[in-house]
Amino acid sequence: MSTVTNGIKGAFRIGQTVSVLGRTGINWLRGDRPPTPRLLRQTFESLGATYIKLGQFIASSPTFFPKEYVEEFQYCLDKTPNLPFGVIKKIIREELGRPLEEVYADIDPVALASASIAQVHAARLVSGEEVVIKVQKPGVENILLTDLNFLYLSARILETLAPKLSWTSMSGIVEEIQRTMMEECDFIKEANNLKVFRDFLHDTHNEDAAVPRVFEHCSTRRILTMERFHGVSLTDLESIRGYARDPERTLITAMNTWFASLTQCEFFHADVHAGNLMVLKDGRVGFIDFGIVGRIKPDTWQAVSDFISAVMVGNFEGMADAMIRIGITRQTVRAEDLAGDLRRLYQQMDKMVPDEVPYEAEQAEDDVNHILMDMVKIGESHGLHFPREFALLLKQFLYFDRYVHILAPEMDVFMDERLNMLH
Repeated sequence: MSTVTNGIKGAFRIGQTVSVLGRTGINWLRGDRPPTPRLLRQTFESLGATYIKLGQFIASSPTFFPKEYVEEFQYCLDKTPNLPFGVIKKIIREELGRPLEEVYADIDPVALASASIAQVHAARLVSGEEVVIKVQKPGVENILLTDLNFLYLSARILETLAPKLSWTSMSGIVEEIQRTMMEECDFIKEANNLKVFRDFLHDTHNEDAAVPRVFEHCSTRRILTMERFHGVSLTDLESIRGYARDPERTLITAMNTWFASLTQCEFFHADVHAGNLMVLKDGRVGFIDFGIVGRIKPDTWQAVSDFISAVMVGNFEGMADAMIRIGITRQTVRAEDLAGDLRRLYQQMDKMVPDEVPYEAEQAEDDVNHILMDMVKIGESHGLHFPREFALLLKQFLYFDRYVHILAPEMDVFMDERLNMLH
């Protein structure tokens, strides 16, 4: 019976998708014609969960998609209406299989946050601990699977019609998205990520960083109950001063913890935007939301580490050599030609940023994003194709670069001995 129901829901979902696409097409014919990247982003936001996540995937994958799309999808909003509290209570009760009052002393009916996949509520356990409950929205998994199968089929048809696209392997990209999104829907995986990261902090004797504790007796595949952290966002400079005497030291703790996880934890946090890094009341740095993590093979990390070292000292031959080891290619790449193109890119950049002009945080982020995309484009023009993990890693470096500009503008990241970037 459930297969039939899912089939009907799936058919209805494809109908919804076609209807939104049709409406976009009609508006376009009537003359409402924003630039293609913006039109696509707005359409994705109208289509909901899967396409919002797909938009965020595009935003964090400059190795896969054209620059103008990566830039536009930075604005992809993962904001969805709150579900009524009655629906949330029903989901929690079904998942726990027992009355709520046996587990929770109270649950705040007003959501702390609501995104396409889940909604978060503050609560208190009967044993007294303050917690947050992350509740998966009903039907999300079915919608994701229907949408992704629809996208996979469309990608295969496109590849057949236009074989030139197969090197970028659109169906391969959809498969990768499917893997990461279905992982995000499985809160048991996220709970495990939290425990693994907690063990990593314990094993490395790191008492300056923290990760929420998971309460397993009230967590399932669709609900996750975690310790509630009280603090402020890493970039809230005014509030941080009340929590941490030295914002620069707090930032160094966050960066050192993340760098250590690259080699000493089985994954790295792949979404260190400001909302996921908190400065807690006791001054520690809290890492939250482990729905998106990245894994990198030791030999790839060695090449990335060499790449960053080469960038620091402006060694273009070293950069080229590392990029060739990171990339996947079907042809022989001449390292000296690639190094020459990278050198020319840097010479152009020197002209772009005059030394005497003060550097704004927003400007810094834009510039580094552009540099990353330009470097990737140069690599691809030499026949290199980079794995998404490389883009995910560099994206986190860009976030940290931005935090340095906001919290510690005087700090030289490459020379500061307190930073264990590549050790």
